[in-house]
Amino acid sequence: MKEQEKAEIKRLSDQLDAINHKSQPLLEAGDMEKLGELQKEKHTLEEEIARLRNVREQKLSQEAQKLQKLSFSRAITKKEQANLGALKKAARGVVIVHPMTALGREMGLKEVTGFAKKAF
Repeated sequence: MKEQEKAEIKRLSDQLDAINHKSQPLLEAGDMEKLGELQKEKHTLEEEIARLRNVREQKLSQEAQKLQKLSFSRAITKKEQANLGALKKAARGVVIVHPMTALGREMGLKEVTGFAKKAF
């Protein structure tokens, strides 16, 4: 679902970019009728992009809240990061969040962090 939303936002952004490129020659030519149509289309695309981004942000917020509710979290050492497979086997149910992902940025993480129900 996330990839579909991301792809849809990208597609709409590309359409918006194309409209912006089309509008400049129309403005110079003085064709206000076509320019008005493009402006309406541009406005609807901007609204749809904003709506999709808001939906995506709400889903991230729900996931962040779910992780914050887990009773244990700690930073993951470089040695553990090198072998995440072993860490995930040893600590079943651990969720690793990188600070550069959308979820990590939203949560305000500064380092790779693991969240779990029990200490690991």
